[in-house]
Amino acid sequence: MSQARYDFASDNVAGAMPEVMEALIAANAGTASGYGTDHVSAAAADRIRALLDSDAEVRFTASGTAANAFALTCLARPHEAVLAHEHAHICTDETGAPGFFGQGVGLIGLPGASGKIELPALEAALAEPDVSYRQPAAALSLTNATEYGTVYGADDLAALIAPAKAQGYGVHLDGARLANAVAAGFDLKRVAKIGVDILVIGGTKAGSTPTEAVVFLDKDLHRRLDARLKHAGQLVSKGRFLSAPWLGLLGEDNDGGPWAARAAHANAMARKLADLMPFPLRHPVEANGLFVDMDDAALERLRGRGWFVYRFLDGTARFMCSWATTPEMVEELGEALKTVA
Repeated sequence: MSQARYDFASDNVAGAMPEVMEALIAANAGTASGYGTDHVSAAAADRIRALLDSDAEVRFTASGTAANAFALTCLARPHEAVLAHEHAHICTDETGAPGFFGQGVGLIGLPGASGKIELPALEAALAEPDVSYRQPAAALSLTNATEYGTVYGADDLAALIAPAKAQGYGVHLDGARLANAVAAGFDLKRVAKIGVDILVIGGTKAGSTPTEAVVFLDKDLHRRLDARLKHAGQLVSKGRFLSAPWLGLLGEDNDGGPWAARAAHANAMARKLADLMPFPLRHPVEANGLFVDMDDAALERLRGRGWFVYRFLDGTARFMCSWATTPEMVEELGEALKTVA
C-alpha cells in the first residue's frame, strides 16, 4: 500500500509560511527579556490591537487547546459551565482541558446546523433555573469559522451574544480559523463591539509555527493576568518565539497581511475542490473545508491511492485546504476522487 499523503487531512499539516520563518529569524537576533516582556511581543500585540481597532491585552500560547481552556477559566468558576455548540472543539477535541484548567468547569453542548448554535436552543439553555445539583452556565463559547467550515456574520454572532450578555455571561470566541472567516467576509473590527470578552486568534492553522494569540477585550479580566498564565503553565520564558510569527503573519498595513491573504487562498482552493467533488457536500463551503458524504469503501479506495482525510464527527469525510494548497494538488485530488466515486 502506498504511503499516505496528508495534503488534505488538516490545515495544520502544512508548514509555516515564509513570512513567519523570516520573522522568527529576525527575532532570534540579540537578547530579549523573558516571559512576554520583550520588544517583539510588544510589537506583535500592537499589530493585533490595530487589526481589531481595540485597546486589548494580548498574550500568546503554543496551542489552541491551551488558549481556549485558559480563556474559559477566566469566564467560569469550577462549579459553573460553558455553553457551546455540541461539536465545538472545546467539547469534542480538547480531552477535557477546559475542565482541567478550570478545576472542574463544565461544558453544555447546544445543537445547530453546520456548527452554528441555534438561537432557540441557546435561549432555552439560558432559561434553565439554577439548581444546586447541576453546574449552571456562566459563559458562552462561539467558534468562527465553525467546525464545519461555515462562517458567522458579525450580526449573527451579536444575536447570540446579546441574550447571554443580558444575563451577565462572559463570551469567548474560538478563532482557530478566524483568518478563513475574515477572508470569507467576517468584519473583524466588530468583535470588540458585539460583546466578545476573550478572543483566540489562530496562527497555527493559518500558516504559522505553533502560536495562538489570546486577546482580552474585557479590561476587568486583566488583573494578575500573567500570574494566571504562569499558574497554567502558559507563560513561556522565551516569549518572543511565540509572538514573532505574528509580525510575519500580519504585516505592517493593518489589513490582516499574509494571515488574511493566504486564508483567502485556502478558501479559494476549497471552492475549487468543491467544483471537482463527485460526492455530495453535507455543509456549505464558506471557509477552507469540505464535508462530504462518502461511504467507507470509497474512502478506503481513496486512502489506498495515497490520500488521507478524516471521518468527521457527523460521519462525513473532511477535506481541508491550507495556505500551502496549490491548484495542481486540488486537480490531482479531483482526478483521484473521480476514480473512486
